[in-house]
Formats: sequence, C-alpha cells, structure tokens
Amino acid sequence: MTLPAPEAFPRSFANAWSARDAKAIAALFAEDADFLTLTGHWAEGRKAVEETLAGEMAGAFARAKLVTGRTKIRAVAPGAAQVMQRYVLSGIVNADGSDAGRVGAILSAVLVDGPQGWSVAAAQFTAEG
Repeated sequence: MTLPAPEAFPRSFANAWSARDAKAIAALFAEDADFLTLTGHWAEGRKAVEETLAGEMAGAFARAKLVTGRTKIRAVAPGAAQVMQRYVLSGIVNADGSDAGRVGAILSAVLVDGPQGWSVAAAQFTAEG
C-alpha cells in the first residue's frame, strides 16, 4: 500500500498499529526499506519489517496504544520528504508482565514518491529521553 502524500503516513501507521496489523505497517514501506524499531531491531526490507513488528506486537507491544502528537513534515528534495511524528505509547508490557506506563516516542521517516505513490525508504522509531 502506498500513500497519496507524506501527510497520510502518521495516521496510516497509527491505524495499522491499533489494529496490530504488522502487514499493513510493512506495506507502507518500500520493498528495500530499513526500519529501526522501538526495541532497537534493525529490519532490512519490507518482509523483515513485517516479521519484526509481528513479533514485537505479540510481545512487549501486545496491548500498546499510540496517541498521535505533533507532526512535522519537511520536503527534502523533489519526490522526497521527512516526516517526524510524536506519539505517546501506553500499554507496553515489561518482561515480567507489568505495565511499563506511558512512553513518548518519535517516528522519523524518509518517504519517497514512486509510480504508485509515497512509501517509506527508511524510518527510526525511538523513545524520547
């Protein structure tokens, strides 16, 4: 699934996350995309993005919810844009099963425009410190 514009990425990501749909999130990424996840895993390629997120959503993020915060979009070049999206996560499960509380996180993604629309070339999802 490609996007009509970079502005559609944050909401599409959050909606797929809420549905625990790793395949839908991975579909936002280019076939050869890179993604550094919240857990620090570096997924290379759309298939690895899907597999990694499916595992994370079955574990620490099984109950996690995203609330969308501030968004910043910057055109980097014709057909390329950076999206910075702040989220607040809740429902994260610690290894011992306890609730980890609320965590602020930033999703930074570089999107490129292709023949079918916009997709993520590279992204990093990191907790705010």
